[in-house]
Amino acid sequence: MADESNAKQCRKCQRDLPLAAFARDRNRLDGLQVHCRECVAEYSAAHYRRRREAMGKAVREHVEVPAGHKLCRTCGEVKPHSEWHRNATASDGLSTRCKACRAVQGRQDHLKRQYGMTEAERDEMVASQMGLCVICLKAPAVHVDHCHKTGRVRGVLCFNCNSAIGKLGDDPDAVRRAAAYLEGIAWKPTLVSPGVYQLPS
Repeated sequence: MADESNAKQCRKCQRDLPLAAFARDRNRLDGLQVHCRECVAEYSAAHYRRRREAMGKAVREHVEVPAGHKLCRTCGEVKPHSEWHRNATASDGLSTRCKACRAVQGRQDHLKRQYGMTEAERDEMVASQMGLCVICLKAPAVHVDHCHKTGRVRGVLCFNCNSAIGKLGDDPDAVRRAAAYLEGIAWKPTLVSPGVYQLPS
């Protein structure tokens, strides 16, 4: 008989398993489901197959998944559990997509939410720039740059150039003064009215 402090018996397969093998269920006295994650997953798969067949829809081919692994329905690859994020509410305790697929989706969602563009549109912009940052013309274009006032995407920059214009406050005048400084033209401000300075002629 299993030690109740760290194990539990699954009502379906009758195996004594560690508590981690059971998903949470707040309605139970011990806070765990009565069936182990593996049995719940098997039942869910069989139920899904029957429901799809009843609806006349195609059913995915069964893929043998070794212990400690899971099939990602997005990329179709079988990966070890270490390649998945945890999800306590799922029957097997893991996310529905592997970490790599979740990362891809996260990038796509960020582009759409932040810049209103797709990855294809971003890639097309990078290609039009020959893959290079449009400011330094040396480093790869990897960071989407946009106007913080209008939201309009201006281009794709390298990390350093994107950071530089950000630190200059996206201010064209500040950038011009920086260029003049680099060219050896010292900017000595002339006060023309309170708070208003003029560049030397």
